[in-house]
Amino acid sequence: MSETPWQGDACGLVDAFRAGDRHPTEELEATLSAIEGSELNAFSFLDPDAALAAAGAADVSAPFGGVPLGIKELDQVEGWPDTEACVALADHVAGWTTTHVERLVGAGAVPVGLTTASEFGGVNLTRTVLNGVTRNPWNTDRTPGGSSGGSAAAVAGGLLTLATGGDGGGSIRIPAGFTGLLGLKTTYGRIPRGPHFQVGALTVTVGGLTRSVRDTARWLDVANGADVHDPHSLPRIDGWEAGLGAHLDELRGLRVAIIDDFAGAVVSPATSTLVRSAAEALVEDLGLRRVDVDVSIPSVGTAWSLANMAGTFAVLGDTWPACADDLTPEMRFACEWAWQRGLDFGALVRLEERRTALFEAMATLFTEVDLVITSTNPDVAFAAEGPLPSVFGGVEDTMANNGRLTIPSNLYGNPAISIPVGVVDGLPVGMQVLGRHHADALLLDAAWVVERERPWPLVAPGPV
Repeated sequence: MSETPWQGDACGLVDAFRAGDRHPTEELEATLSAIEGSELNAFSFLDPDAALAAAGAADVSAPFGGVPLGIKELDQVEGWPDTEACVALADHVAGWTTTHVERLVGAGAVPVGLTTASEFGGVNLTRTVLNGVTRNPWNTDRTPGGSSGGSAAAVAGGLLTLATGGDGGGSIRIPAGFTGLLGLKTTYGRIPRGPHFQVGALTVTVGGLTRSVRDTARWLDVANGADVHDPHSLPRIDGWEAGLGAHLDELRGLRVAIIDDFAGAVVSPATSTLVRSAAEALVEDLGLRRVDVDVSIPSVGTAWSLANMAGTFAVLGDTWPACADDLTPEMRFACEWAWQRGLDFGALVRLEERRTALFEAMATLFTEVDLVITSTNPDVAFAAEGPLPSVFGGVEDTMANNGRLTIPSNLYGNPAISIPVGVVDGLPVGMQVLGRHHADALLLDAAWVVERERPWPLVAPGPV
């Protein structure tokens, strides 16, 4: 019997199950033991009895047959807590399971429990009043990011191979970058949301935190495709895993811009140097054509925040403002800021004007280039307890700088992927590649080439 969870990728674990080298029940028991002994605080809820029953009945011929799965606590699983990581909602229980999770379970994945997240997915720091501080397995004094921080910590920390995430402003890519994982924000609608899907700000995509490109491709094979509960979901596309590497000829000769300060972001010099070196290597590997562009991406932090706060208030309901003292400082500030501004018609008009300006700027950018390469984060992971930094590699800015590199793709809806490319001061750095709408397969192939030519560690160094 294995004493530690599988330290390879999920596809390799399925192969081991099929070969009889490991058994799903054995794997789950090792996973539960590792979670119990972990200092990462990556899980807020576990359902071991149901998980053991599912592992015992697992069909290993399925795509993820027998693979333990962490589910971000902002997702819904019927009968499990549905708290939005907020004390004010601590007693809420989900009355349904999301389509995304149902598809993963239908493909054989074994739900273990809920991974920690930031309140309402609002900040790139996973520290809440309800759950405490979640830590980065590369350095437990640092954050794994947010809002999918628990999922990233669990996968990079060797607790399990797969966990769900959601990306409304970088919440898959940011933790992936901070913990050395692959993080794909798909084209909006690629994986459906729902049921009971609130359209809201049209920024959130769902997906996973994985250790390898083939894991992400298999995830798409399982989870993509239209669903009647999501009016914005896209038609199904097959062959993601089988097609890895099939688009290299299509990539050759495409125009690419390497932009250090994308969307006006301030990036630490060390991060910028590492990402630029990795980007130049990828340009050579793929035969891309470098171009220089001068496109100004407008500041969209305020528009993004206001658009998403409407959904937060909808969930808080009549608990606001009495619940203000139960919120983390970041979420309380955001709620009070939005409440004082008021979401009146004037504010909504200004929001749409800024969003339209971003759409036009991004459209202009993608008429001049096919791909954009930049950093995922402006610096390496900061302190696990917070606060959000305003200094990046010695360069001063504001806290809003933390999401400048990722938010534009959420508002515009185009795909973007974070690829591990090395470390600075012992902490992972992610390179972000952005593409046009529906270019998800091209981004996977770009990541596949990086993984092949410069493999990254599948888990953080050190013991589980």
